[in-house]
Amino acid sequence: MIAPRNNVGVVVSGLLLGILMASMDNTIVTTAMGTIVGELSGMDKFVWVTSAYMVAEMAGMPIFGKLSDMYGRKRFFIFGLLMFMLGSILCGTAHSIVELSIYRAIQGIGGGALIPIAFTIMFDAVPAESRGKLGGLFGAVFGMSSIFGPLLGAYITDYIKWEWIFYINLPLGLIAFIMIAFFYKESVQHTKQRIDWGGAVAFVGSVVCLMFALELGGKQYTWDSGFIISLFAGFAALLVAFIFIERTVQEPIISFGMFRKRLYWTSNVISIFSGAAFITASVYIPIFIQGVLGGKATNSGLVLLPMMLGSVVSSTISGFLITKTTFRLLMVPTLALLAIGNILLTTLGIESHKFMIIIFMILIGLGIGTSFSVLSNAAIFSFSPRERGAASATLNFLRSLGMTIGITVFGIIQSHSMNNKLTALFSGGGGQSQIPAGIDLSDPSAILSSETRDAIPQQVLEKITSALSSSISHTFAWAIIPSVLALVFSFFMGREKLTKLE
Repeated sequence: MIAPRNNVGVVVSGLLLGILMASMDNTIVTTAMGTIVGELSGMDKFVWVTSAYMVAEMAGMPIFGKLSDMYGRKRFFIFGLLMFMLGSILCGTAHSIVELSIYRAIQGIGGGALIPIAFTIMFDAVPAESRGKLGGLFGAVFGMSSIFGPLLGAYITDYIKWEWIFYINLPLGLIAFIMIAFFYKESVQHTKQRIDWGGAVAFVGSVVCLMFALELGGKQYTWDSGFIISLFAGFAALLVAFIFIERTVQEPIISFGMFRKRLYWTSNVISIFSGAAFITASVYIPIFIQGVLGGKATNSGLVLLPMMLGSVVSSTISGFLITKTTFRLLMVPTLALLAIGNILLTTLGIESHKFMIIIFMILIGLGIGTSFSVLSNAAIFSFSPRERGAASATLNFLRSLGMTIGITVFGIIQSHSMNNKLTALFSGGGGQSQIPAGIDLSDPSAILSSETRDAIPQQVLEKITSALSSSISHTFAWAIIPSVLALVFSFFMGREKLTKLE
């Protein structure tokens, strides 16, 4: 029920700003990393800049979600905003990669509170008949941020200064702070409960081990190195400990009893698989445009705009329909579009036309957009107010985990496929000797710049782009698996639809 003094429009705007900042932060930084490393040095440590944020964000999501159930949403959303802005200020003042990585972890703590709690506040503060429409808007912003971020990051880095990719968060965060602090009045009563410190420590430890294993494996350390194996072993041991603790404590961070609800567990499984399929297209389509077709970096980023528009359209339309039909009826046809889009991406080659790629990207966008709005509502649906924070946080955590694992696994597949293709093409040794020293062709980004391409003889470049094209289409073929699995699990969602549940 809405409190009389709540201005829903202002509150929702503040929540949207919070989601935009937290979800866009990783992608906006990625495009600036080359410039940042050039100024701060520390090429061997730059991976920590991304890892620190992701680890802190993902580890914090379920914990802050549970704490918001126990002590109230508002205080932890504001805490997330303040931590995010503090981290942003510190990031802009960093003098080394190590400092920047530490400050990014502070940002990540804030991001871990903002995203799940924003969806929960929306569900608490908005009447049932409006949840679908606003949920569609939330989903559109969430999807748009992953595509808009790289473009904004590239523009700020090229025409202003890289520090402003962090400072830009300050006016946005301040506006969001004012909107939530002064205009959101919580109407839900919360009861204090015992904090599950043992589960929190085990959960954070397991996430840290898994994320660092995925981020460092195959990059700074080989996958069969003792360090990476130890990280995976630590993840497994701490995960077992976490599950044991959660099954014995009175107030667990993640209640496994929630997964007894069919709509909830199917929503979470779908978010994992659809996230993995979506992120693969988002990462490798720009590489294909720039590395295979020879487009500029700006063009490779702009090609994602049709996917963004498609996701906004489907998320918005689904938001309007969510109270009129079942969750399953919305998810099945759109996830079918996602699967079809992934299947069509496997047909890409060096002769592909950009118009066809745009059509494929629109299909991917239409397919993924609905999941951003519908699954967020479906996950919270049927839970009492004291459980909604944990339910929303778990969904967002698993979606992020699916994206992370997806890009890691498919990155290995792409790299392995390209290495095999290059070995076959240059087995005679004639072309390999004409490749300039210092270029690692197993890394697709090595041939993205026009300077590098101009330095390679044309006949050799054709072989390399052919190998890159083949490896990317091969990767898209593997990405069909999670997209189809997401579609299959959508049939098990049941016949529930969004109704007024308080």
